[in-house]
Amino acid sequence: MAASSKRKTSATRKTNPARVSGNPAKRASGDPARQAVIEAGPVTLGDWIGAARLRTLPLAIAPVLIGTGAARSTGPEFHWVIALACLAVAVLLQIGVNFTNDYSDGVRGTDAVRVGPTRLTASGRVKPRTVLIIGLVFFALAAAVGVAIVVRTEQWWMLAVGAACIVAAWFYTGGKRPYGYAGLGEVFVFVFFGLVATLGTTWVQIFDLPQQAWLGAIAAGLFACAVLLANNLRDIDQDRVVGKRTLTVLIGRRATQVLFTLFVLAPFAIAILLALLFPIAWLSLLALLAGLPAILIVWTYRQPKELVIALALTSLTSLLYAGALFWAFIG
Repeated sequence: MAASSKRKTSATRKTNPARVSGNPAKRASGDPARQAVIEAGPVTLGDWIGAARLRTLPLAIAPVLIGTGAARSTGPEFHWVIALACLAVAVLLQIGVNFTNDYSDGVRGTDAVRVGPTRLTASGRVKPRTVLIIGLVFFALAAAVGVAIVVRTEQWWMLAVGAACIVAAWFYTGGKRPYGYAGLGEVFVFVFFGLVATLGTTWVQIFDLPQQAWLGAIAAGLFACAVLLANNLRDIDQDRVVGKRTLTVLIGRRATQVLFTLFVLAPFAIAILLALLFPIAWLSLLALLAGLPAILIVWTYRQPKELVIALALTSLTSLLYAGALFWAFIG
């Protein structure tokens, strides 16, 4: 009887997903999810492109559009070279974050069971070190372009800002105590993908921060937070199992749905305020054509995979919104 109980306990331990090793290389070959990925064949170019998470790139483009438009609104001169350099920094950082996130979550085992696209590290088809190196290369490229901007503008103090951006990008899911695992992801996303990205773009072009830049920066940050909420709502069950304490895990589904709705709609209240000075800003309300369906999906979804569409729609909303503000500011 005791031997039978012992065998049952042993079997339970082997099949409990919460006890699976965080190292993909050490997972049992009998893992169905991993076995299916292995049978799918070697990694392809599409897998690498998927790892870059192109649907998140509008979040990098939007603050640069808003920041450049705000800079242009103060005078006729357009610093297009610096604007393009800011865009390069933002996009390279975003891709770097995506690859290092793939690496960090993969080696921790938090991507072992997930709803979205299969990650490179978690699938075991790419060595974790390779994914990490690629992420660091993108960080290095972003840093190189950032240094060029600093040299051109002679704003040497911004070297510290750039370093802070890279450190924040790494410790989102990297390091021993990643802040993304402690419910602080939205705070840092708002600060760096909203305020820093937008205001930094405006500053290096005109060395000033007009009111419209601040308002636009808040809007960009809220959209970025909304996308993160949609992503974490999709993974809430898996994150609970592996101990990833995102804000969504801490506050629950319903509060996340409410917060997501506020984050998507609040930028449009800002746009109405901006329209008092920049009438074309009213056109930003057209972005609700993508934003409202995203909200509807978040409130009515039945399967977590439906939230991938909400995430993409929210990201698109931010880009459409930013494009409208850019037009309003330069018009």
